[in-house]
Amino acid sequence: MEDGFLAGTQQSVPASHCDTGARVNKPLRTNGQPLLELKALSKSFGGLRAVRDVSLTIMPGDRKAIIGPNGAGKTTLFNLISGIFPASSGQVLLLGQDVTFWPSHRRAALGMARTFQVTSLFPKLTVLDNVLLAIKGRRASKFVMWRPLSSYRSVYDKAHELLERAAFLDRRDTEVRYLSHGEQRQLEIVVGIACDPDILLLDEPAAGLSSGESAEMTRFLQKLDPKMAILLIEHDMDIVFDIASDISVLHFGEVLESGPPERIRSSAKVQEIYLGTG
Repeated sequence: MEDGFLAGTQQSVPASHCDTGARVNKPLRTNGQPLLELKALSKSFGGLRAVRDVSLTIMPGDRKAIIGPNGAGKTTLFNLISGIFPASSGQVLLLGQDVTFWPSHRRAALGMARTFQVTSLFPKLTVLDNVLLAIKGRRASKFVMWRPLSSYRSVYDKAHELLERAAFLDRRDTEVRYLSHGEQRQLEIVVGIACDPDILLLDEPAAGLSSGESAEMTRFLQKLDPKMAILLIEHDMDIVFDIASDISVLHFGEVLESGPPERIRSSAKVQEIYLGTG
């Protein structure tokens, strides 16, 4: 077993899962170059400023989280980063390229993957089939309609490797609809990283999980490739404090405070607006 869930693999990705758009040539990363930079990023819906001048830098291997009360603008910010919403102002830089006006699939091809609050798996397909589709979706051979999928040995080998590392291999032939909610959340992350993203955006991976499932999710996330950067939105503070080395608190679309977990945990402002004390 390697140190990380996907240790040693780096290629490209998906916006929700694997990219289905045109291939984008990824620039060679230089030492010290951020994977992702947000520069004064803002989004307005009519007279409502949902995101206000958010700046953030993500380096390779970073584990960062964005927290805040409901309506703080967290998911809107993720939608700006992944290209679902156009920005009103500011910039999104991915691997040094300005992708502010790029569609989601081009950002995915450059190195970004994302999961969503609502699971978007294929419920009537097996666990293995969901992972196979994710891997296949990033390869040029996806356009080959006359050759059976079973003939692509490398795709199957990679799918089995991913499922084995995620401890899902024994359920490879199980239809997704028969998995527990917690298992489906974990499988969606496996599908998201099937194309070896440089950065993974996780939108509330513990949503709807029991306390036991949340603890399992924490252990699952801790096994992911340490070279892959993770940006996490989550309401479960146990997961946030166990996973993230840096936390940004969003309030009314603005970053109220940023820093390591100890600073955020002890901040009077954060306790007042988010943790319900003060």
